[in-house]
Amino acid sequence: MDDRRLVRVSKYLSKHLRHQPESIGLTLDPQGWVEVEALLAAAARHGFTITRDELARVVEGNDKRRFTVEGDRIRANQGHTVEVDLDLPTVEPPEFLFHGTVAAQLAAIRSEGLLPMARHAVHLSPDRETATRVGERRGRAVVLVVRSGEMHRAGHEFQVSANGVWLTAHVPPDRITFPD
Repeated sequence: MDDRRLVRVSKYLSKHLRHQPESIGLTLDPQGWVEVEALLAAAARHGFTITRDELARVVEGNDKRRFTVEGDRIRANQGHTVEVDLDLPTVEPPEFLFHGTVAAQLAAIRSEGLLPMARHAVHLSPDRETATRVGERRGRAVVLVVRSGEMHRAGHEFQVSANGVWLTAHVPPDRITFPD
């Protein structure tokens, strides 16, 4: 199986486990889970057959670890635009986290901070390298440093998803260190 096929499967799963489950007749439970068999059957009914081997390779081999399989259920680890409660515990973040973006977004971020936009939470990376890769998806990356330790001490809550993405409701602009 070639890498292009795995990317197509991963994108298909992201679309239907994070954004549009109803478009193929899926209903996620309140925590975002769906039965693997229901997912595979729904995909096949809509002309996109996914084998169990492909599913396993996408879940286990994806460097971003976007999905979790638990028993006979699967869900996306974060990034949902549909209403779910991932039931992640609140945890103390490291002193600094990072956010990858592009220069065109800096004026809005300086004014409003980091907002979740269509997602349920702001996504933050544990290291500069990951934030750079995230920012590069939209152009030349600009990496912002988030003073997450200060935010936590001021009462902001943080969660960390199964794949290491840090989540918070909002990052005020005064808790962001912008590049010169």
